Amino acid sequence: MLNPEVYILAIESSCDDTAAAVLCNDKVLSNVVANQLIHNQYGGVVPELASRAHQQNIVPVIDAALKKANIQKEQLAAIAFTQGPGLMGSLLVGSSFAKSMALALGIPLIAINHMHAHILAHFIDEEGYDKPEFPFIALTISGGHTQIVKVNDFFDMTIIGETTDDAVGEAFDKTAKILGLPYPGGPLVDKNAQLGNPKAFPFTKPKVPGLDFSFSGLKTAILYFIQKEKAKNPNFIDENINDICASIQHTIIEILMDKLKLAVKETGIKQIAIGGGVSANSGIRKTLKEAEQKYGWKTFVPKFEYTTDNAAMIGIVGYQKFLSQNFENASVVSKARIQF
Repeated sequence: MLNPEVYILAIESSCDDTAAAVLCNDKVLSNVVANQLIHNQYGGVVPELASRAHQQNIVPVIDAALKKANIQKEQLAAIAFTQGPGLMGSLLVGSSFAKSMALALGIPLIAINHMHAHILAHFIDEEGYDKPEFPFIALTISGGHTQIVKVNDFFDMTIIGETTDDAVGEAFDKTAKILGLPYPGGPLVDKNAQLGNPKAFPFTKPKVPGLDFSFSGLKTAILYFIQKEKAKNPNFIDENINDICASIQHTIIEILMDKLKLAVKETGIKQIAIGGGVSANSGIRKTLKEAEQKYGWKTFVPKFEYTTDNAAMIGIVGYQKFLSQNFENASVVSKARIQF
């Protein structure tokens, strides 16, 4: 019989955040994240700098997670880590540490798909947050991914729609750069959008068949629009920043919602869960909650701290894998791209 209290240490290092969490079953005891501010001056994540920062951060972050959880490392039942997808140098720092620590403690090693974790973060036991029932539709939106996933069970998932070019987070950040906003620009677009008129400047939505997305055309349309308006008025951006951001955000949300409505129509599933860094966007969260009344959906929006990259979401998948004894040995390899 399994120990009723299963303590799992989770490590997340897929991009530029070094994160560690300790879970007791499906409850989060600690969730520590060290951000890497060095990338801001370069306007994007520099892989080499990211992996070096992970090497500096990983020991203090894991130490902080264990101390905050108030447990000893000897109490751990397993160590879960992000196998991929992500930046290879960053992933290797996390996987190497996880392997070494699991070997030293003589406990199982659990490899986690980062995108599964964004979806299954909804199963963390958190007061005030409901858990979806299977099957449900997941919309995973981040800087590197935009996917609609049919989720039948914890490890039975099928991608039914995805971006053919840019991810939605990339679209937010690149349009922010066009507007002269500093990196990361997505949250700044959201902040300005809350003060603007979403119907001020209409942008054409790309016509993409089925459940797939495209954001590169929208990004180009925004670039040409800004260039044209600045030629007439050099102060156009400064004078209209809130309305521009609101209009861009409104268009992106409409694109996402159109595809979600189609997914519900095609599958008959009315439970919708969002995950990934862009699910922190206030406009998307508000629109999805409104859809409960408007379309009769049941929607699930994660706690804010579980939207961006974090180790708690790695831990909840680790717990489910622990229950099914789905372990790896030290030969498991990190993968920049990983089969969903």
